[in-house]
Amino acid sequence: MTRKYVLPFLAGIGFIAAIAAVILGNEAPPAAPAPLPSARAPYQNYVAGTGLIEASTGNIAIGTPVSGIVDAIFVKWGDWVGTGEPLFKLDARDLSAELQVATARVQEAEANLDKTQNLLKVGQGLTSGSSISAVDLANRRYDVGIAEAAVTVARAQADRIDVDIERHTIRAPVDGRILQINTHLGEFAQSGTVSPPLMLFGDDNILNIRVDIDETDAWRVESTAPAVAYVPGNPQINAPLKFERIERYVVPKTSLTGASTERTDTRVLQVIYSFVHGTLPVYIGQRMNVFIEAPPVPTGKNRQLGPSDRITSELDRHAP
Repeated sequence: MTRKYVLPFLAGIGFIAAIAAVILGNEAPPAAPAPLPSARAPYQNYVAGTGLIEASTGNIAIGTPVSGIVDAIFVKWGDWVGTGEPLFKLDARDLSAELQVATARVQEAEANLDKTQNLLKVGQGLTSGSSISAVDLANRRYDVGIAEAAVTVARAQADRIDVDIERHTIRAPVDGRILQINTHLGEFAQSGTVSPPLMLFGDDNILNIRVDIDETDAWRVESTAPAVAYVPGNPQINAPLKFERIERYVVPKTSLTGASTERTDTRVLQVIYSFVHGTLPVYIGQRMNVFIEAPPVPTGKNRQLGPSDRITSELDRHAP
């Protein structure tokens, strides 16, 4: 009797659950967030590109010529450092011990030189041929030369160790600011190229922006043309740019924007502009949208023949 009522009851629950699933499935999905506002070109004819902000000196990756344990760090993030000032130091206690031994050898060689010079001086005051032989006097002169050479070698060895100790202190190559510190006290610093670099350094008083221009638009870029940079996410914030240079070598595109239509096999011409730090609320390493005024692309009857067009025309003219 109980089984007679349980089955219809379970069927009813299943029917109600099915209706609820249909109702919930037909609800409208939540509204997608509004896309970030995009910048509009201020020129009628222009070339657009994505620019990467860098220091005016370039982003200098600080390395070390020798490997070792970081013994001291003399700077912190954001510090302005002058040329030659120390950035960090590696442990060089073994070299300091070697320098003490080398310094003692220099003193020993200098003392031996003084001895030989004194013997030569005494010999030169004696009567040649009676008090001292000519051979003995010549040997004393040779001894002085040997002692002088020994002093030179000892000093050179001490100087070499001193230079090796100095190489363990890494100094600023130019005036600039500490942008990143990727090493800590007690860590092992590897010589050569490391990623990320031990420190990132550069002059940020003037910021450069490296703009990637598609190779098909490279012919339209002119050094005298005005250019404007826009802050991503806020097209109301922008600033004019100063032309610096054009990198005279077209390179594969490495800075990607993430757009679905972006090709990764594109080659780009890199154009360098600059602006004063503080003009825009941006940071080194940030991307910006850049528009450069450019001549219009010829179309129709006004289009001038390019090299490939001239070749095609010549082939058509001589075709049978």
